[in-house]
Amino acid sequence: MSMATEIVQLLVQSAGSWLFEGTRSGLSDREWMALRFLALANRLSRTPTALAGFLGTTRGGASLITAALLDKGLVVRKPSAEDKRSITLCVTGEGKKLLERDPIHALRDQIVALEGSDRSRLRDTLRRVLVGLDVAERRHHTDVCSQCMFLVASGEDGDRHFKCRLFRKSIALKETSQLCTYFEGRS
Repeated sequence: MSMATEIVQLLVQSAGSWLFEGTRSGLSDREWMALRFLALANRLSRTPTALAGFLGTTRGGASLITAALLDKGLVVRKPSAEDKRSITLCVTGEGKKLLERDPIHALRDQIVALEGSDRSRLRDTLRRVLVGLDVAERRHHTDVCSQCMFLVASGEDGDRHFKCRLFRKSIALKETSQLCTYFEGRS
């Protein structure tokens, strides 16, 4: 077996800890993925369109997943503060409680147990693999806002201000460490 095939098999086996048939804690795989994403996304990416892009589904598919999460009281729709025609999907307190019992924590805990340098190499390597897959599939890459070419910082350390050049909107410091579906890597 080639090393590449072995690595793929190891990734598939690790996915068994958080991908599963049916439901776990009342959620399907896709509902878990959506809930995780909405909990980690910045406010500009917590829209039905951005969710559909992240899940790799149609807006209709994302709407069905969103409807299930709404019915279970795990997310709510809020009118966008910037554009009254659009909505923002927000995780509720009940959704946050459920995320504390997320099956993916077993995988996270094993990664936390790695040495810091191994964690960094794993993160960087997986990021390169995912970027390559996104390019090959012509998908838009989702990543952390602080690494995006559209993020501009101004001011001094104690009084830093951030802005997204793509949306021409201010970004809170907290949001710079969250996921953005409109991400473009720095060259």
